[in-house]
Amino acid sequence: MLCDLSKVHTGLIFMPKVTHTTEDENWGKVGSSKKVQTAKSFWQKGGFASMDHVLERKENLYWKIQVDSFQSWILGFSKFVGEWETKELAANKIQVIYSYSLHANQPLLYPFNYLFVHLFWKNYMHQVLENVRQMAYSQESYLFD
Repeated sequence: MLCDLSKVHTGLIFMPKVTHTTEDENWGKVGSSKKVQTAKSFWQKGGFASMDHVLERKENLYWKIQVDSFQSWILGFSKFVGEWETKELAANKIQVIYSYSLHANQPLLYPFNYLFVHLFWKNYMHQVLENVRQMAYSQESYLFD
């Protein structure tokens, strides 16, 4: 959660690549937020795309974040809540449990929300986690700049 988002959220079909974040001076502290900036894509104009907020954090154990204030319409989704939990299994072996929920507020779109989550979002999150895994294996710095 304290890494360069542009190396994690690299884009896929509907999701534009994250280019950088702004207004992130206090990122990582409970109650802090940052603006997520994205590249231009067929689906989005680029620039400010959404806000990330830290809801909970237990150092080296647990993060809970919320993404909201979407600047383009995404099938009626109003927010995304992600939880990242780590468990040390053995020396140099950490298990990461990542869960997420997408919240929608337009009942007529629920069938499309369901299809989006099951046909696209799961694949995108697998790509995101693979990017994180590659960063870990390459011993890339996780420091947030």
